[in-house]
Amino acid sequence: GSLYFLLGLWAGLVGLVYSTMMRTELMHPGAFYGESVYNVLVTSHGLLMIFFMVMPLMIGFFGNWAVPLLLAAPDMVFARLNNLSFWFLPASTVFLLMSNEVEEGVGTGWTLYPPLAAWLGHPAPAMEFLILGLHIAGASSIFASINFVTTGANMRPEGIAPQRTTLFVVSVVITSFLLVVAMPVLAAGLTMLSPGC
Repeated sequence: GSLYFLLGLWAGLVGLVYSTMMRTELMHPGAFYGESVYNVLVTSHGLLMIFFMVMPLMIGFFGNWAVPLLLAAPDMVFARLNNLSFWFLPASTVFLLMSNEVEEGVGTGWTLYPPLAAWLGHPAPAMEFLILGLHIAGASSIFASINFVTTGANMRPEGIAPQRTTLFVVSVVITSFLLVVAMPVLAAGLTMLSPGC
């Protein structure tokens, strides 16, 4: 849980830098970055804050602490799966950053949609790094979701019926299940972002 907190804190600080850069550009449009790089900053800021700040802090840190506590359980069902889920996130971050640096980058950055940038297409190596990084982040989310669903289903104290389970635990289990169900759609969408886009 502490590692999730540290990762979320780091991502939040990087996101703060991106936010400051965007505000600087908005104060003097065109004076610093131009609209293409500005759109890249907006997109990368969104990816960074969702995948590496909100999810690790709200689910990874707070969820891993609160769910076992509310179930009166000693820990999550699969503690090692939880560790694996965390260590996928730094690897995903590295690939996303590499996608920004290889050749011209993905739309000169992490812009997923070419119309937002001056580029008509994405360079293949940068796109491969981006797709791989987001797939690794998706795998991390699937592992965490499996852990939360199985913990919520199997770690209830004896004699407590499912309908008597704390509402927070139920909401985490439902959210995790919906994430797993939606993941193939997201993966298919990312795969369609082929290097020829």
